[in-house]
Amino acid sequence: MNLTRLYPVYMAAMMFVLGPSVHVLGDALDEYLAGFNYQEREEMKIETLELVTLLADGKVQFIDIRFPEEYAAWHMGFGKNIPLNELPTRLHEFDKTKVIVTACPHKDRAAMARMFLTVKGFNSRYLKEGLLGLAEFLRGDKAKGLMEAMSRPPEVVTSKKP
Repeated sequence: MNLTRLYPVYMAAMMFVLGPSVHVLGDALDEYLAGFNYQEREEMKIETLELVTLLADGKVQFIDIRFPEEYAAWHMGFGKNIPLNELPTRLHEFDKTKVIVTACPHKDRAAMARMFLTVKGFNSRYLKEGLLGLAEFLRGDKAKGLMEAMSRPPEVVTSKKP
């Protein structure tokens, strides 16, 4: 089956169900994909070590996009659970001043969430190694160090007058 022919039918159905906002999202996605290049391909991912550093510095908002049941079964001791299917109705919970990092066990849903958030105007990335890779990384001293760093108040930079 030629999926290209189904795109207009899909968009028409979405317009009927969700209204004009789908058309705007479709246009934004078209624009995003038209400008996609090797630099964007690299910048859309974040490696575990960089994520942990940015978490410790309070520069990212970590979003676990798994379903509530998955999150309840196991999750990290930080971040927020906003399931992928709830993203459109929970955009007000995202901090536009921070990089949004999406994660799921591997990376498939996290990549979808990142694309949606990017098209919506957020600075977002997805965790390349997924939650399983993050769990493997955060063992022993690394977990302790991260949690201690995240519990400290941000450093206040003051300038001393001569």
